Amino acid sequence: MREPWVREIDRRAFLRRLRPILEVYAAAMRPPPEQLPGRHTIMERHASYPRFRALVAERRPAFPGLPGAVRGFAYGFHGERGQWWHDVVHQALERRGGPGHAARWLSDAFEVAELHVHPEAQGQGLGRRLLTGLCEGRPETTVVLSTLDGPEDSPARRLYRSVGLVDLLTDFEFPGGGPRYAVMGGRLPLAPYPDPASSS
Repeated sequence: MREPWVREIDRRAFLRRLRPILEVYAAAMRPPPEQLPGRHTIMERHASYPRFRALVAERRPAFPGLPGAVRGFAYGFHGERGQWWHDVVHQALERRGGPGHAARWLSDAFEVAELHVHPEAQGQGLGRRLLTGLCEGRPETTVVLSTLDGPEDSPARRLYRSVGLVDLLTDFEFPGGGPRYAVMGGRLPLAPYPDPASSS
């Protein structure tokens, strides 16, 4: 079994891979099938946002020149007013802590829109590699994202906390209903992940 290869791809390569990327999204999130066309449209739109960056984890092909199987992906962009997620979260943070609180987190933020690993490839550190690679060298001062709310010791919450992200909103419902989310944020660069050997 070849270890997945994590690398950055440009907008065009991202759009070319949207079908296998959506397959990973569907396997990881299990949304109703009728939601996938809308998610495809959203991802296309996100690729046009400022300072877009995407990483993909692909299993190395058996023969050079052939495409690899997508095992995970992550992407984000510079958040700005007029973007749906940015505006909704900005309003919620203003209600929670005032305009200054919202500005501290969102005035110069890198927004991680999606980060997913296929269930068959989870537990191998791919999520961490995708997140740290995506945020490495970003010019923004903060990173923000939303993740399904739930147990604080879930794998996703543990990953985000381990690199310095904290809860900004919990039990948060985006307009239109659906599951509850936690909105998390941290300062860039990300905090280094502690070396397990140093604690033994």
